[in-house]
Amino acid sequence: MTQLIKTAALSVDFDRDLRALQAHGALAAMVQPFFKMANQRLADEKPAQVRLKDIVISTWLPPIPSGPFKRLIINEAREAIGRPVPQTVSIEVTRQCGARCDHCLIREGEGELSHDEILRIIDEALQMGTCIITFTEGDPLLREDIFELISHVDPEKAVVNLFTPGLEMTVEKAVKLREAGLYNLIVGIYSTDPEEHDRVRGVPGAYAKAIEAIKIALDTGLMVTMSCHIKSGQVDRILELYDLAAKLGVQELSVWEGMPKAPEERLTQIEREKIIEIYRRINSSPVGPRLFANTYFEGQMLGCMAGRKWMHIGVDGSVRGCPYLKESMANVRCGSLEDAWKALRRSGKFNDFIRTCPAQDLFI
Repeated sequence: MTQLIKTAALSVDFDRDLRALQAHGALAAMVQPFFKMANQRLADEKPAQVRLKDIVISTWLPPIPSGPFKRLIINEAREAIGRPVPQTVSIEVTRQCGARCDHCLIREGEGELSHDEILRIIDEALQMGTCIITFTEGDPLLREDIFELISHVDPEKAVVNLFTPGLEMTVEKAVKLREAGLYNLIVGIYSTDPEEHDRVRGVPGAYAKAIEAIKIALDTGLMVTMSCHIKSGQVDRILELYDLAAKLGVQELSVWEGMPKAPEERLTQIEREKIIEIYRRINSSPVGPRLFANTYFEGQMLGCMAGRKWMHIGVDGSVRGCPYLKESMANVRCGSLEDAWKALRRSGKFNDFIRTCPAQDLFI
């Protein structure tokens, strides 16, 4: 039994053998809904990774036990009393990218956040209670200071994810990522067909480089998520991508609903139900990687997290509820991160529990 929190009002224990969280005290009722969901996941689904000192339920969540997971629990209690904080902050750190994807939202334009600006964002996010920080867009590995940015995040307060298309990975960079304290590397794979993946990326050989990046990262000891986007008519490829993920040995395959460019690309309700069925079937099996699906995680389980648990910082400092929402509510270059979060909350756009992605209509 590991004690995660011990105060006069709230104590939280984690039973590793039973894989269950238990809360006691006057404030226990506030976190029970979250604990019920977490305990159900631990009981019914395989974790992404079981390590000597902790268990990773999903690569998108902090490990149990850990300082960041303790903060996640506290954040859930804050949300229960109407004082939500951005548990996840994603930051676009560069426009530089070797890929030429048609769906890229930041290829046009100039400039990016400076080193000091990103350090300030990290500091202010941690002060607010953030427990997950993700560096993204276009390819963070092209920033020379990315290792310093990762190491600046206090590992007792937050875990760090990093997205890359996998075009710039080397053994040296993988070692530096591990030494800097990276929690999880996310590599996007659009298809098991190399030609189709290369076509999406707009670069010949992109598939081979992405696969090699995954192998290098795993060999270096990094935790790796293989990520994909699915539109209508593509649900069946999830199993093909899962077989590839299993063959590579990644810890999790992450399936996101792709942003449709035409009405016929929008997932139907039947397709969403099929994704959830695949999710449950794969995660009930003890073998193979875990499957993450935002159709379930941000649909049935938690609802859309944009502006509720998630704040996204654009490459120009603009503040949005998530990367796909186009409307900026503030800019971190003109004020604090806390003021930006308050602007998001005051907008009234992120108060409801929404089971589908509100950004999907914006791309049609």
